[in-house]
Amino acid sequence: MRGLAVAARDLGVKGPRGWAFRGVTFAAEPGTLIAVEGPSGTGRTSLLLALTGRMRVSEGTAVVGEARLPKQLAAVRRVSALAHVSGVTELDPALTVGEHLRERALLHHRFGDSLRGLLRPRTERAREARLRIDAALDAVGFDRAALPKGSRTAVRDLERLEALRLSLALALIGRPRLLGVDDTDLKLSDAERAEVWALLGSVAEAGTTVVAVCSEAPGGALVVSTAPDSGSADTETEQDEHDEHDDENEEKEADDALAAPRRA
Repeated sequence: MRGLAVAARDLGVKGPRGWAFRGVTFAAEPGTLIAVEGPSGTGRTSLLLALTGRMRVSEGTAVVGEARLPKQLAAVRRVSALAHVSGVTELDPALTVGEHLRERALLHHRFGDSLRGLLRPRTERAREARLRIDAALDAVGFDRAALPKGSRTAVRDLERLEALRLSLALALIGRPRLLGVDDTDLKLSDAERAEVWALLGSVAEAGTTVVAVCSEAPGGALVVSTAPDSGSADTETEQDEHDEHDDENEEKEADDALAAPRRA
């Protein structure tokens, strides 16, 4: 499935505590890897949620495919998915890898399928679910057989990079045309970061437009900065030293401004 073109002009989100970000302008072709870069607390996650239709913008406009923001939030949500977003797509540590995959496939069948799909024979639906799961796992290089207990491995026993791959696979089960990923390089080694960026680059090359929040953008990505007075998407921004998620103020901004139920 072909990715979506994404463009924003003077985009901003304001909550009760002030501006999360503002003045963001950029344009990206379908299948682009977009790196949202900026110091902690500058609204990176809020921008990610806005571009995927989960947060209503306060000023400016954006076009995602044929849908326009802020008016067509629902249309953007239907063609996008989120991964690795704290408080939105968190994995349940008590569930196994297999349980997460089956639950996501079931949710897609129940809420994301067409009426004709809902009426298909049960065996056909089960086969389609297996194909979707296998394709998503292959796309992110997640090998269940390499886990200590295979699909019965609990999420709490996954390494950080394995958990990120699983979160990405769950998002890709619905075959979104736009994929949003938060905290892409959080607490990862240099080698692991390079591996993740190579993975996201391959997802983008396969056709899905990817928007990824990071502390430091990789080469080859379209950089969109949320730093104040950062200008256009190609402006480089000096990074603050940090290893944690966007600070508490930004998390509160996101909670206040979410325009839809927390569903990837």
